[in-house]
Amino acid sequence: MDDLSIIEIDALGKPCPMPLLMLKRAIKSITIPTQFLLKSSDPHSEIDILRYCQMHQLSCEMIKVSETELHYSIKL
Repeated sequence: MDDLSIIEIDALGKPCPMPLLMLKRAIKSITIPTQFLLKSSDPHSEIDILRYCQMHQLSCEMIKVSETELHYSIKL
């Protein structure tokens, strides 16, 4: 079981590129291994977030909660 703290980033209702910018800002602010839960309603965030995580070798799992809500579990 992970002992990582979980930081929730609520980007619901915010258009791209805000979900990605909010994630980048949160990543810069941490100093310990952390897990983020990013919530987004923008369908374009899927491409942005997954590509960013792949480029930076971050573990990222996307869950489609509904037609209008995506959750990303990102571990540093």
